[in-house]
Amino acid sequence: MQEKGLIGNDLRVLELLSQTYPNASVASTEIINLQAIMNLPKGTEHFMADIHGEYEAFLHIMKNGSGRIKRKVSDLFGFTLGESQIRELCTLIYYPEQKLEIIKASGTDMDEFYRTNLYRLILVLQVISSKYTRSHVRKFLPREFAYIIEELLHESRSDDNKQAYLNGIMESIMDTDQSDAFIITLSNVIQQLSVDQLHILGDVFDRGPGAHIIMDKLCETPNFDIQWGNHDALWMGAAAGNDCCIANVLRLSLRYGNMATLEDGYGINLLPLATFAMETYANDPCYRFGPHLNEDDPTHDPKTQRIIAQMHKAISIIQFKLEAQMIDKHPEWGLQSRKVLEGVDKEHGLWVAGGREYHLRDSFLPTVNPLCPNELTQEEREIMRRINHSFVVSDKLQRHIKCLFSHGCMYGIYNSNLLFHASIPLNEDGTLREVSLLGETFKGKELLHQVGMLMRSAFNSDTPPKRRQEARDYFWYLWCGPDSPLFDKDKMTTFERYFVLEKETHEERKGNYYTLRDDPRVCDYILDAFGVEGQHRHIINGHVPVHASQGENPIKAEGRLMVIDGGFAKAYHDTTGIAGYTLVYHSRGFELIQHEPFTSQTEAIRKGTDIASSTQIVEMAGKRLRVRDTDKGKDIQRQIDELKQLLHAYRHGILKERAKK
Repeated sequence: MQEKGLIGNDLRVLELLSQTYPNASVASTEIINLQAIMNLPKGTEHFMADIHGEYEAFLHIMKNGSGRIKRKVSDLFGFTLGESQIRELCTLIYYPEQKLEIIKASGTDMDEFYRTNLYRLILVLQVISSKYTRSHVRKFLPREFAYIIEELLHESRSDDNKQAYLNGIMESIMDTDQSDAFIITLSNVIQQLSVDQLHILGDVFDRGPGAHIIMDKLCETPNFDIQWGNHDALWMGAAAGNDCCIANVLRLSLRYGNMATLEDGYGINLLPLATFAMETYANDPCYRFGPHLNEDDPTHDPKTQRIIAQMHKAISIIQFKLEAQMIDKHPEWGLQSRKVLEGVDKEHGLWVAGGREYHLRDSFLPTVNPLCPNELTQEEREIMRRINHSFVVSDKLQRHIKCLFSHGCMYGIYNSNLLFHASIPLNEDGTLREVSLLGETFKGKELLHQVGMLMRSAFNSDTPPKRRQEARDYFWYLWCGPDSPLFDKDKMTTFERYFVLEKETHEERKGNYYTLRDDPRVCDYILDAFGVEGQHRHIINGHVPVHASQGENPIKAEGRLMVIDGGFAKAYHDTTGIAGYTLVYHSRGFELIQHEPFTSQTEAIRKGTDIASSTQIVEMAGKRLRVRDTDKGKDIQRQIDELKQLLHAYRHGILKERAKK
């Protein structure tokens, strides 16, 4: 039983493996299958960052595969269909249910429509699915249509004997009134197979109106991962019951006039805050607190905007008080200078900080007691108690946070690419900065790992109460702490930007990572520290919008770093000049897709408008990449090696073969 070193743990592994592959024949067949998979083209990975609640643009990009589907359709039908016909076919693939309704209402000959478009969709699916095994494609097929679709995909139309058979299938689909269901199924499968792996580099939440809708989509996406961003951490902290995080979430939602995610998405009751704000600031114009809205926003009339401004100011003051209390609770964070209300001189309209006096834009602060500026009033305490309860009992919010944890981490390494949202804390010389975390110091990879573990402990029921409370508190530090890898600035100047006239106080000085990341040597050092290997390795992150309109290049450090925050949020469109990036890594290399602003889903369905996108080739592979060249290929090779050991054990009598059940 010890032949060829098959002893101890090795033999136990083979015994477990034999439960799935009970004899040499079954094991041999699986080896053949796995070796065949190794020669398939590498799956397509899509990288997106900083979506910020812009659900219509995000969902459309998911439906069109970052433009990949239209490119495939154009390649297939470019010589036989006009541009308008290609656009109509693509819209049918993106929005099959809605497009079918419009086509039926237009008086179109539906028999001819079905006959034509069923064939076209099958051809598109054949091309999209060609890089996958049949078993992989089968996973995406609903049971009722699986056999029929497989027959249509894999039978040749050039075979005269099969042509009548295939035509018969098509006619039967129409005769049994299954055409709509079949078109919807084909379209959905095309969408799903267009993206093999989706990487989200943080910041699903805030600013835009539909983070909850994006999370619904992500939670049903089979192959996605997320590297948490600062806005995600803020919502995690809010869901854990951190009042500082809750106040910031409310403030940001009010700042951008976005209550839909809070109220409609997660059932957060804002009525107590609204009532308090309207009474407290009834005679205050709240000029600095009006919501940041698009000019064409039809959802907020002047009265609504007035209420939002009052609520915005009310929660901002509550936030500053809560943050000062958190700072006193954690002196080890070194944030004493950020107890901003202590510097307010309401009588003279001044703010004192760092031994200097600055002028207040607004000194109407009726709830701030000069003797105890950081103390909540009784009404403010009750408001936070009720809102806190809404967050921690919101089933949908807790479900979405659980999804973030189950699919996410502070960083990820995939196919020689190091992914994280914002930064790696560095010293001035580019070396990894040691950061204190609950009395211990960590840096680089270990720092991000320990931060991630601490975040998880806030939601684990078996975490000791003291540790769990420390973890809850730390979510706020992640949001705005100088050594936070999700923030990495010297301070967050929210108070100054709202209240202080002198603009020099508004500055937030970025950490060393942002000044050093253009240096290829620094990027190589970080990649080495994280153990990222490969001839072509990269850092990919978001967080800081790329000013494309000013000529900034998202590809930095001689191609080692890719910054893919292109500004999905409408609030950033003027800053970046574009409306987001998708980085696509397929079998031939990297392409960066630059997206223009999306009009609306309604426009896309009715007029066939798509997101205008341009493609920048970032890096092309010298040869077409196969599965064997990927992390998945390494895993498959390990399986093959284990199966070969099992085969050896069967053939030499080390393990007894059994009949397949």
